[in-house]
Amino acid sequence: MDLATVKSVSVVRGACPHDCPDTCALQVTVEDGRAVRVAGDPDHPPTHGALCTKVSRYAERTYHPERVLTPLKRVGPKGAGQFEPIGWDEALDTIAARLKAIAARDPEAVLPYSYAGTMGLVQGEGMAARFFHKLGASLLDRTICASAGGDALAATYGGKLGMHVEHFSESRLIVIWGSNSITANLHFWTFVQQAKRAGAQVWCIDPRRTETADKCHHHIALRPGTDGALALALMHELVVNGWVDEDYVARHVQQGEGGWPAMRERALQWPPERAAQVCGVAAQDIRELARAWGTTQPAAIRLNYGMQRVHGGGNAVRLIALLPCITGAWRHRAGGMLLSASGWFKSARNDAALQRTDLLAGRAPRTINMSTIGDDLLREASPEFGPKVEAVIVYNSNPVAVAPQSRKVVQGFAREDLFTVVLEHFLTDTADHADIVLPATTQLEHWDTHSAYGHTYALLNEPAIAPVGQARPNTQIFRDLAARMGYTEPCFQDTDEQLVAQAWRPEAVNAAELKARGWVKLVIPDAPFAEGGFPTPDGRVRITVPGLGLPDHVPNHECAETEPALAARYPLAMISPPARHFLNSTFVNVKSLRAIEGEPLVEIHPQDASARGIASGAVVRVFNDRGEYRCKAEITERARPGVVNGLGIWWRKFGLDGTNVNELTHQRLTDIGRAPSFYDCLVEVAPA
Repeated sequence: MDLATVKSVSVVRGACPHDCPDTCALQVTVEDGRAVRVAGDPDHPPTHGALCTKVSRYAERTYHPERVLTPLKRVGPKGAGQFEPIGWDEALDTIAARLKAIAARDPEAVLPYSYAGTMGLVQGEGMAARFFHKLGASLLDRTICASAGGDALAATYGGKLGMHVEHFSESRLIVIWGSNSITANLHFWTFVQQAKRAGAQVWCIDPRRTETADKCHHHIALRPGTDGALALALMHELVVNGWVDEDYVARHVQQGEGGWPAMRERALQWPPERAAQVCGVAAQDIRELARAWGTTQPAAIRLNYGMQRVHGGGNAVRLIALLPCITGAWRHRAGGMLLSASGWFKSARNDAALQRTDLLAGRAPRTINMSTIGDDLLREASPEFGPKVEAVIVYNSNPVAVAPQSRKVVQGFAREDLFTVVLEHFLTDTADHADIVLPATTQLEHWDTHSAYGHTYALLNEPAIAPVGQARPNTQIFRDLAARMGYTEPCFQDTDEQLVAQAWRPEAVNAAELKARGWVKLVIPDAPFAEGGFPTPDGRVRITVPGLGLPDHVPNHECAETEPALAARYPLAMISPPARHFLNSTFVNVKSLRAIEGEPLVEIHPQDASARGIASGAVVRVFNDRGEYRCKAEITERARPGVVNGLGIWWRKFGLDGTNVNELTHQRLTDIGRAPSFYDCLVEVAPA
């Protein structure tokens, strides 16, 4: 045997870090110190050995030739992406000096900006939170994706709680509401397929005719932002046809003033004909769905976050969350609803130990909403706002591409007096505006641990390979900065493995089992609400909660009902769902995935295209008062009449004119949760 050809091969357990409900368990094959294959763990029930196209190519991303592998210092204009390499000591010394000077005036002038570039508890808000709490920096309200639906669900059920994803395979009726599951929730779709083969009926509710809608038995293509009206009409039919589980409602749903009697009366004001006018669908389709929901058990709703990215998104989630309560669907383990399961981890996680809010030492810094970053970076100091933002530290996010009304976001990050540090893998649109770019490790190169929002398993991620180049984990970067800032608390010396251990309460997650197998299932009943027991003050589902009132349909900020003059000028509603092979702005620079997507485009229905003289494949202007976005048009019935689909989220630098679809979105917030209304947007489309 030629010993020179013998390879060292190992398989390392990991977890997918991305903002996806599936949170897959990974197996990373390493040959001679290099990751050569990333596969799903066949023993992990939600993953069952399968991965999406994106993550199956994760090694390609880790070894990408354009990866940032050394600290960089800006040498050109902000936004030009012109940098020169520097050493870690120079980079860290420069950052610490600037932060010390700013903090001496007012530490709230420093803003951390992060989201779900990794969902890891350690590399996300572990050591980073400790650092910013000690500094006294402004707090960030992390709202950009899911807070409207999450807050609404918590208001109704007492937490972000739902059914076990595996049990959808036993459902007889599945309603997929506001989700392109084949793209955004692939493993859930495999359970749907099992249910379909067993005879289940599957409905899809989505303005776009998605790949998922193609595979369902029925599709209701409602107007964006009208989900609440549809839910009310379904309630109407449940009431008038006697399909209410009166026993379950009496025992487990709020009664009295503001409770079920009031909700029942409101529902009776929404016959299918009224909702059909609002939603732009056939009244008969509403009746058929209501009959299916009211007469089939077990029945389940897979609700996702697309439908809550409008002005009335929170109220719509409250209304939809009542549907499985009204029919007693929760009696069955394959009945109920799943929007988020993250609330099941609330008592299992030990966020206080991990993030150390005690380091605030009694201070109460201001909170800045990440969804209004465009306005907030352009604000001057004032008694109401506080100090002007002088420094932004961005990690696990790409706000210049993903935040709404990006023209303002770009203006804010282009400020010469704004000191910007970006921890990144690549020179994203945001990194192009940085003063210092720090190379961060990918998931294959560091320790982490994960909760999930689409299932109920805690996961461990072990480093499979050594950091590539000079990359460092987020945790190490914030440890190094803490040392230079003079922070001497012992918590800044904790290793990543110690942080993993601190993340979980030992009575909830067995550390030895997590290390040995890579995942641990939380102990949760199969049918968690079969006998009520919702984590509300009285154990009942809440219909009216203080400050929110009785749930109702809330029209979009931008629609003919609320702004008729605006709708006359911009008659097309626009939604901006993710392209199939991207995840928000992640993976856009992976050439093999970008090649599949082709180029930025807007989907437009044939009759809307014909009325505007638009040919398929032509370059068009999509525009409103906030800006203009040029891209290719695809004429397709995936778009419903009156609605265009601006698939995202492309990096601006890959756009035809250096913009993306967020040039057109606005910073107005949702009714609940302080979240952005990305899919509440009027535009016009014309040939370029």
